[in-house]
Amino acid sequence: MSIALFYGSTTGNTEEIGKKIIAKLGADVDVYSVDDTPVAVAAAYDFIIFGIPTWDYGEIQEAWQEVWDDVDDVDFADKTVAFYGLGDQFGYPEWFLDAMGMLHDKVIAQGGKAIGYWSTEGYEYEASKAATADGKQFVGLAIDEDWQRDQTDERVERWVQQIKSEANLA
Repeated sequence: MSIALFYGSTTGNTEEIGKKIIAKLGADVDVYSVDDTPVAVAAAYDFIIFGIPTWDYGEIQEAWQEVWDDVDDVDFADKTVAFYGLGDQFGYPEWFLDAMGMLHDKVIAQGGKAIGYWSTEGYEYEASKAATADGKQFVGLAIDEDWQRDQTDERVERWVQQIKSEANLA
């Protein structure tokens, strides 16, 4: 199975979380910054992991903004896709991880099969476009490096084991 990880990162946090995910995955993963690589390259892979931070009031990170419309042109049919998002649940509680939710919705609309949904338990926020309709899960791994950095490594470890199982990579 061919695997790629695409991320956009302004401060380096999303890139660093991507490196942690790859280290725990224990598989060959091609890594791309959306700054440098067209998102259309994702169509060549069977399993794609997308990393996206949410900025300010539910805004898309600038590198992702540049390729946002391009996502609509990628055929994700027969692709397994997982998402991880970074946000600040206390500074921006009304928009926690919105960008991850918006990217998820775009990819699903193009036929992608999402895995790696993550419990909302242990997070404090008011609203999120990344939460499922029942509010019990996020559409991907939720990371808050501002307030819960001490939980990141454990969350990455558990999530990677989950997606390995869901994608039959174990």
